[in-house]
Amino acid sequence: MFDKEYSFKGTHAEKVNKLTAKFDDKNQLFKRNLDVYMMAPIVGFLFQKKADVNSGDGTQKPTKIFPQQLIENSDDLALIINNEVVKKEESSAKSSSDSSTDSVIPGKVFDGQYYVAYQVLRDKINSRFYWDANERVLLYTLPDGNVSVSENSSEYTAVNETKSEDYVILKTDGDIAYIALPFIQEYTNMEYSVEQEPNRAIITSKWGEIETAEVKKDTQVRYLGGVKSPILTEVKKSDKVTVLEDEDDWMKVATADGYVGYIKTKSLKKQKKEKTSRDFTEPVYSNMTEDHSINMAWHNVTNVAANNAVQQVLASTSGLTTIAPTWFSLADTEGNISSIADADYVNYAHTAGLEVWAVFRDFHGGTNSYDETYETLRYTSKRAKLEDQVVAAAVAAGVDGINLDFELISSKCGVHYVQLVRELSVKCHQNNLVFSVDNYVPQSYNSHYDLKEQGIVADYVVIMAYDEHTEGSYEAGSVASISYLQDGIEKTLKKVSADKVIAGIPFFTRLWFETAKSPEQLSEEAGTEAASYPNKVSSKALGMEEAAQSVVNAGATAQWDEKTQQNYAKWSADGGTYRIWLEDAQSLEAKLKVIQGNKLAGVAEWSLGREESSVWKLISQYVN
Repeated sequence: MFDKEYSFKGTHAEKVNKLTAKFDDKNQLFKRNLDVYMMAPIVGFLFQKKADVNSGDGTQKPTKIFPQQLIENSDDLALIINNEVVKKEESSAKSSSDSSTDSVIPGKVFDGQYYVAYQVLRDKINSRFYWDANERVLLYTLPDGNVSVSENSSEYTAVNETKSEDYVILKTDGDIAYIALPFIQEYTNMEYSVEQEPNRAIITSKWGEIETAEVKKDTQVRYLGGVKSPILTEVKKSDKVTVLEDEDDWMKVATADGYVGYIKTKSLKKQKKEKTSRDFTEPVYSNMTEDHSINMAWHNVTNVAANNAVQQVLASTSGLTTIAPTWFSLADTEGNISSIADADYVNYAHTAGLEVWAVFRDFHGGTNSYDETYETLRYTSKRAKLEDQVVAAAVAAGVDGINLDFELISSKCGVHYVQLVRELSVKCHQNNLVFSVDNYVPQSYNSHYDLKEQGIVADYVVIMAYDEHTEGSYEAGSVASISYLQDGIEKTLKKVSADKVIAGIPFFTRLWFETAKSPEQLSEEAGTEAASYPNKVSSKALGMEEAAQSVVNAGATAQWDEKTQQNYAKWSADGGTYRIWLEDAQSLEAKLKVIQGNKLAGVAEWSLGREESSVWKLISQYVN
């Protein structure tokens, strides 16, 4: 029976204690006596043996098993979140994005108050909470600023107002932060209740349709389906349970007091669907979306003198609404920025009827690595410094918006980057600046950019639907095939509303040169990813006119490739094969039709000066 603390003694207890004891500093056969208990019946079944009852001679120390493998210590708090028991091994510190992957206790009891580990809070309840383990501060970003809590304090700052609670809000155990349940609830659409013996919190943060049932008569909820499975708890006639899974003779259910287990199907009646909800007002983040479609061109400006080219590069354009010069970069890992912003440039663009969204990058400045970006963003003080500096520089130059283009974000940096997006969005809006964020085409490996959260706090989410094949690719291929664009838009729209999505398209392509690898080269690459590719490739980026001319110069003919929706050419020369997938009016029109068909907020082009002048009229036909 697991409906109470289960105690056993004798030589059985002695052996269990030995099996769970550490035999060196790190290793032990079983972590918990429960693990031994659960394994023993399996072993007994396999060998067709049954242990005799043994109460011992009184010299052996009794040992115990806690109910539902929920807690190990009296100050541990078991968590049942949305009818799922949170296990210790599921609460890895890796979700905090820092290097530690040690498991954490999901919940704790401190001085009679109930707390949830930050990792669990982020992963399973409310991902908007942010813990800075370096500066020991918990943040929650509201539309008008941060809520800030220091460790071991009952006071906190809500934007600019100091407030207090009658409990300590934030406790820590090393780098693990524990946040009080009532404080979490203040900013989260959730309900919770607590139970004792064992200590457990039952939390609901997902609302909608559930299936319920009524218990016909007094019976038991078991750890697994089957009458020989340990009993977790007793339920009474007319008790209400939530049905989680239907497994024919047994139902997986959750009880009102937090037990998740199995009950005989025939013990239930009145199964029905119910809708659940809670009266809670989610914060509404301000947006500065334009009342027209966006036609934005990035202007790759690499130094102050290059700003003088603005008149020249705009001369042949038409239909543009926005120009985005690459002006701001991270200067170092201390939160300083470098700027080549030019107020005269802005004035000229305004005279031409264009808004200016200055680009802020984490490369081509003082920093240029994943580690440097991570080292900067994981400190709250450094983020605040760079946010304040870039906003001040933008305001001083008179620009209309900031376009965030951070491309060196590792998975461990993800939570820090998303916090930057939140904070910078608030500061931009406080200064009347449109805030847009550039992103790769969504893939599993870049999910830490968190498009869903971007779509809530930013004005525009830009998907750079190019670089399908890059300078570092192992094989020749298109820079931006039609399927690459379509897939990118489709995945983005699952997270962000169409009226916030801008699709980035290329004004460039790559001329590829490939040669067959020698046996020596293949031998050197053995065991690497590169070894899977028979050819050695190199490439160079070309603007639209230059790319078209390269085909003419080679005496080749480009033909329409239906798969990529591009004109494709190849030719042999210089001891190898040249390949090119052209970007031209025909390929751009195919892309623009997809953008228009999905009713996106607009289009962005990389980069100004690489286009054929005729494309502007074409773009205007689809973006207006």
